[in-house]
Amino acid sequence: MENQNLNILDEINKGATMGMDAISYVSDKVEDNNFAQVLDVEFNKYQKISDRVNDLYSNYSTKDPHETNAMNKMMTWYGIQMKTMTDSTTSKLSELLMQGTNMGIIEGRRLINQNPDIAPDVKNILQDFVTMQEDSVETLKKYL
Repeated sequence: MENQNLNILDEINKGATMGMDAISYVSDKVEDNNFAQVLDVEFNKYQKISDRVNDLYSNYSTKDPHETNAMNKMMTWYGIQMKTMTDSTTSKLSELLMQGTNMGIIEGRRLINQNPDIAPDVKNILQDFVTMQEDSVETLKKYL
């Protein structure tokens, strides 16, 4: 059970880290000030989730939570660079962020459905993370 809780906390932290990375990678391409402010808010939401994971992680392990590895960071950065080479409009940036966020929602829902016996505090963060990402998609849709 503890290992299951750790694995889920690791997955949440990886997802939050990837979200922050993706926002960081597109931020220098953003020209719309309103969209830039939205991305700042979204980045802070991911940061808060990651902080919550870090605070809770010590209850289950003496190690630090897993983050995305250098290869995944590089692939995310490269993918964003390639997909925005000819189109870096607000609409395109929103679309790219929505695609990544949707992958996070799918993974989060899968973790919720396949792990009914996780600790309540872990389940709480997981549900908050999925809800936060679902809200993010709704926010990003306005910029398509």
